[in-house]
Amino acid sequence: MKKIYLDNAATTPVDSRVVKEMLPFFTEKYGNASSQHTLGQEAKRALEQSRDVIAGSIGAKSDEIIFTSCGTEANNLAIKGAIWATGKKHIITTKIEHDCILNSCKWLEKQGIRVTYLSVDSEGFVNPKEAEKAITSETAIVSVIHANNEIGTIQDIEAIGKICRAHGVYFHTDACQSYTKVPINVKKQFLDLVTLNAHKIHGPKGVGALFVREGIQITPLLHGGEKD
Repeated sequence: MKKIYLDNAATTPVDSRVVKEMLPFFTEKYGNASSQHTLGQEAKRALEQSRDVIAGSIGAKSDEIIFTSCGTEANNLAIKGAIWATGKKHIITTKIEHDCILNSCKWLEKQGIRVTYLSVDSEGFVNPKEAEKAITSETAIVSVIHANNEIGTIQDIEAIGKICRAHGVYFHTDACQSYTKVPINVKKQFLDLVTLNAHKIHGPKGVGALFVREGIQITPLLHGGEKD
């Protein structure tokens, strides 16, 4: 029986070319990218080359890309990191976000953070003016998903980003569904934080990234070695 897979919005098979590129780093090029020896520096070069490619694809600088274990971690880092770093007590998001955003917000509400959940119209669009009305002096971050993972609505993140920039509020978008499928340019769209992941674009599971615009302060979820 022929298998027809129609769930690529949830995850994709890893492309054979990706597997080929990855394999040497499990066996031959296994060094710690933080080590100073040859094997470590070989791994470091590959890591930085990957960072360069991802940054270039969204108009960012290489040092603005932070690797994470997945999109969920990147979303948690963006939302919680912004709240902890700014000390502000208000988040604006939407009712159609991915569960990891909504559950992060629910958790933060238990910590005394106020969350405004914006409604959408009959076609799933957020009204940028409603987002602007919700902004207060205590708003740390506005988070609006770029392409919804269930209905596919693509939000006007440039309009919302422009509003947030004018008000001095961080703007985050979860672009896990839209990355590589529709254009993203962090400068033109006034983006401060962008979540990306690999497994929806024929990359491996367990790999994500967060764009953090230069000058934006977020508190890390994990404390350990060097910035990855």
